[in-house]
Amino acid sequence: MQDIAETDIGKLRIARPGPYRQILASLLLLAALAYIIRAFWLGAIEWHYVADYLFSPPILRGVRGTIIMTICAMALGVVLGTVVAIMRMSSVATLRTAAIFYIWLFRGIPALLQLLLWFNLALIFPTLSLFGLFPVKTVDVMTPFVAALLGLGIQQGAYTAEVVRSGILSVDRGQMEAAQSIGMTKLRAMLTIVLPQAMRVIVPPIGNETIGMVKLTSLASVIQYSEVLRTVGDVYYANSRVIELLIVAGIWYIVIVTALSIAQSYIEKYFSKGWGRTALKAAPNAPDTLEAA
Repeated sequence: MQDIAETDIGKLRIARPGPYRQILASLLLLAALAYIIRAFWLGAIEWHYVADYLFSPPILRGVRGTIIMTICAMALGVVLGTVVAIMRMSSVATLRTAAIFYIWLFRGIPALLQLLLWFNLALIFPTLSLFGLFPVKTVDVMTPFVAALLGLGIQQGAYTAEVVRSGILSVDRGQMEAAQSIGMTKLRAMLTIVLPQAMRVIVPPIGNETIGMVKLTSLASVIQYSEVLRTVGDVYYANSRVIELLIVAGIWYIVIVTALSIAQSYIEKYFSKGWGRTALKAAPNAPDTLEAA
């Protein structure tokens, strides 16, 4: 122990791994990348089909369908999730129990099964009506778009509810107490004070869920909704260029996800104003001020 205490720390050197490890790892990665590129380039792939169908009208209609479904399902999920999260934190036992049951049920059933259940709802309820008024046939209402929207959006609401609840819990409870002390109702304080502050925590996982929803819409192809994978499948069933059309679908998924990732980064920066490094840059002399005090 004495020898360790007498050791001159200034003479110690940081042990770093030898450069050969990094060189070897880089060579292995480059070799694997070259092998994959060679396999695609020399394989039986007619790349001109990829170029021909990348911007073809049927594929673009599928891209539009994917984007529309992503936006609509996430909007429904965020609205439901916010309402359920507030119910989950309510002091009313009935609302809290209903929220817990909703989250448990729709997180437990696979998304594909939910899509099939909604699409085949007419087998259970042949007609739908509002308190017995204006009855309509369920098959006329439950179109592939509506079934996909309900199946994906309601399930997303169960996941979003937990995300929103975690964001609300990240805000100091004193914010709510201070708002109620000046006469605000609990609901108004939640919507105008707590939720805006919770957005810093809520936005990143919601952004990830949105990116996941882009790929999750591909499940809607099983109920005949026209999204990217469905339209690509219709084309390669006709011309048998399976790999080429799947590459087209992959390119469009990457484009959509990249655009959403960029948008997410800007939204995160907006709601992170005044936190972390931004706050330190805004007040670089804060430590000196504290020491002077």
